[in-house]
Amino acid sequence: MQINKITIGSRGSNLALWQANYVKDKLSTLGMESEIKIIKTKGDKIQNLSFDKIEGKGFFTKEIENALLKNEIDLAVHSLKDLETDQPKGLCIAAIPKREDPADILLVNPNSIDKSQILNIVKNPIIGTSSARRKNQLLLFREDIVVKDLRGNVPTRVHKLRKKEYDAIVLAKAGLNRLEIDLSEFYIQELPANLFIPAPGQGALALQVRESDKELISSLGKITHKESQENVNFERKILNGINGGCHSPFGVYSSKDQNGVRTSWISYADKVSETPLRFITKSSNFKTIVDKINSEISPFSIWISRTLAKDSIFKKLIKSQDNLLTADSLIDMKIVKIQTIPMCDWIFINSAFALDSIAHLKSDFKSRKIAAFGQATAKYLQKNGIKVDFTGEGSPNEIAQRFSSILNFDELVFFPSSNISKGTVQSVLDNRNKIIVETYNTLLIDKKVKNHDFLVFTSPSNVEAFLLSNKFNKQKIISIGPSTTKALKNAGVENVVESFQSSELALADAVFSLI
Repeated sequence: MQINKITIGSRGSNLALWQANYVKDKLSTLGMESEIKIIKTKGDKIQNLSFDKIEGKGFFTKEIENALLKNEIDLAVHSLKDLETDQPKGLCIAAIPKREDPADILLVNPNSIDKSQILNIVKNPIIGTSSARRKNQLLLFREDIVVKDLRGNVPTRVHKLRKKEYDAIVLAKAGLNRLEIDLSEFYIQELPANLFIPAPGQGALALQVRESDKELISSLGKITHKESQENVNFERKILNGINGGCHSPFGVYSSKDQNGVRTSWISYADKVSETPLRFITKSSNFKTIVDKINSEISPFSIWISRTLAKDSIFKKLIKSQDNLLTADSLIDMKIVKIQTIPMCDWIFINSAFALDSIAHLKSDFKSRKIAAFGQATAKYLQKNGIKVDFTGEGSPNEIAQRFSSILNFDELVFFPSSNISKGTVQSVLDNRNKIIVETYNTLLIDKKVKNHDFLVFTSPSNVEAFLLSNKFNKQKIISIGPSTTKALKNAGVENVVESFQSSELALADAVFSLI
């Protein structure tokens, strides 16, 4: 075709028009004039059904693709996650601009916040979404959630939350970022892409054209962001390989690190009501990942060095596959009772044991800011009625660096500690900023552990206790973090898989990565 004025086909929602105008501006930088034509799709017309109840595929794209095939438009702009992996005959994806943040957001009404609960939302909450993938993962985190279908464009969905039809709703962060909607009246719970796994291609745009329009294809290639294109294409190849679609509770997020190593997070299930199977993989071969998803998993036995709560996500994920699980900590604690909390600005709690050791002084907490080592510790504090001002995320070193960065020059931090504490966070602080007091002793329990296929260690102390009466054989070994990994390697274990963060979810993901 001779490129004169390009007609862009788009849906009519605020977000779709933002995307179309974004592409229009990109074309302008290439010296190409364009106009936008609004096309209504089946998904726009049917607003009373959830996505899994609408028959057929491509219900947000088919009418736009037909207009492209009939030469009524020259270029279609789609949200890539809405586009089928197999292109209609005669059409192709000519460009993928830089991807927005692929994560989801849980938007919560202020009166529905409860920070003592997982996801920081009240018990038995009504959460709005029509996505099978989101429904499936929400129910993984919280079985008491009541999922209620939610349709309409982004402003309409936010308005329904404002009218308190829901306690919370799930939306794509990309759409909220693009529309710049004022969300200051709500509590924003970010759902990181490696924990709450997004749809393949989420956050990316697809520029679709006719295969015969070679000149236009060549021009649009200048808009493509290579890294985004590689990542979303890898995700979509996996989706295509399992023959999945918009109706499937399937999520995949893939990215490369600075060394070019590709990591993918997978979550999939046959039904919304089923506990998903999740795993992490470093494979750069999508066929290997597809084969793993499609294969049958033989039951295995697993031991973890901690007691697990009734609602433990680790327990739920492991036992959903008929595996044998033994949860048994090899450490206990003896309180070294102190009489007062030292003069300080912060109290840093690194575990449930640390809190238990100073719980008798809880009345003194109110005048101090409270820091928790991670999410599990933060929830334990909140369930005990303690407000948390800082919650660590990531590796111990990352937590230490982030915490030190928020301290004022003259602030003092009190660390209630064990007699054998590794002190990762303490080590990065200047002596003038810290008070370390031994408030409990860690006791090692000498116990014989039966043979299991997997051993999951949650602290260096548990490694030390395990070695009192046990040896490592051919088990697959999982570690919760760097200090535990170091203890295992010092014990002669060469092949240790370390979870990407110190959480039960990450530990379960690490287990299934080895299946």
